[in-house]
Amino acid sequence: MLLDELRELLERHVRLDLTTAIEGVRVCRIDHTAPPVSSMSGKVLAVIAQGGKRLALGDQVYEYGPGQYLVASIDLPVTGHVIEAAPGHSALGFGMTLDPAAIAELLLRAGPGDLPRSPSTARPGIAVSDAPDELLDAIVRLLRLLDRPQDRRTLAPLFKREILWRLMTGEQGEAVRQIGLADSSLSHIARAVQWIRENYSRPFRVEEVAHLSGMSVSAFHRNFQAVTAMSPIQFQKHIRLQTARLLLTNSPNDITRVAHRVGYDSPSQFSREYRRLFGAPPSIDALRIRAGSGSAGTALP
Repeated sequence: MLLDELRELLERHVRLDLTTAIEGVRVCRIDHTAPPVSSMSGKVLAVIAQGGKRLALGDQVYEYGPGQYLVASIDLPVTGHVIEAAPGHSALGFGMTLDPAAIAELLLRAGPGDLPRSPSTARPGIAVSDAPDELLDAIVRLLRLLDRPQDRRTLAPLFKREILWRLMTGEQGEAVRQIGLADSSLSHIARAVQWIRENYSRPFRVEEVAHLSGMSVSAFHRNFQAVTAMSPIQFQKHIRLQTARLLLTNSPNDITRVAHRVGYDSPSQFSREYRRLFGAPPSIDALRIRAGSGSAGTALP
């Protein structure tokens, strides 16, 4: 069984830093559940071999378990935690970074009719599907190379391209293909997301960001909501609060300064919105993170 071999390979090659000898590939093992933790998703394929994980993006909740995969086609602020893990029955996961250049190369290599035409509208930035055997087989063959260093340099790029191709032709193919298209709706929204992340502390007009992304205001609103499950202002709030959370781990008692640094004029509003998102007041949540209670929430892809 492919899942059985995938579990064995993940168990054997897991490291504390989650990395592997194959660039862009991570393997993860979690032995216990933990409270939800917020992070940025990255552009990634994540496959669960054992256990399960739950992710929240805006009002959308995604769960995936053994034999299922998640695709994040844009770097988004998510809250996630492992929901099935215990000593002797660890959660095990595989992760691979989705490279836009590699996807673009495969799009150029594809012959007429090899791929369906991607629609002009943006797809959700996160999606979950059952992993077909062809995808699991390619992942298993890639991980086998961790035991075969003499084959790794030559075969790893081939197997990674095969994995991308299986994604591009699979159930979530539209979202994956848009990663490699320079003028896709997803690429326009990705520019807006990057701009908001770089300018999260300053007020902005939606019309301004729509212009920067090369879209009309109505199209920008529609596509941004479709990809991120949030409005641009809600997205900015998530980035502000996640940044504040990181800052507070080093300065848990300096709430007012951190609130101003991330763009809040009112410390009380900051504390209220922080608690609504993370489930605890800033000072208490920061101490909880410093104690390491949420570390397992982000380790599994």
